[in-house]
Amino acid sequence: MLRIDRALYDELIDHARRERPRECCGLVATLDGVAQRVLPVTNTYKYPQLGYEMGYEAARLMFEIEDEGMEVGAMYHSHPRTAAIPSQTDVNTAVPPETGQPLWPGTVYLIVGFPEGGDEPQLRGYRIEGDGVAGFGAEQGEA
Repeated sequence: MLRIDRALYDELIDHARRERPRECCGLVATLDGVAQRVLPVTNTYKYPQLGYEMGYEAARLMFEIEDEGMEVGAMYHSHPRTAAIPSQTDVNTAVPPETGQPLWPGTVYLIVGFPEGGDEPQLRGYRIEGDGVAGFGAEQGEA
């Protein structure tokens, strides 16, 4: 489980709103399962309206997070026009079919969705492991 306070929750939602109609992405630094920082990452995907990709900036931030004694507790991205449910692309990115093993075991994947392209966001968290997707909802406070 990941705990996130209202201010960081709002940061995540605001990032997703600012980037619409493009997908946003980023990292959440945690300490003992509690979110400490939201770190937006530039979406480097060729077609950011259709997907996301985190480049070298994410790797640099991961080292920064670890150097500060924290861990990458979550990775996040948005679905600007659909619900906060992992797409098959999201699942394949987390667990490449060629290996069947998660790239980041134990990581929470947060998705900020805007169902049916509406303005009301939803935030949901998932663990995407080799044997499937386990989801849990979040309004505020926990993801």
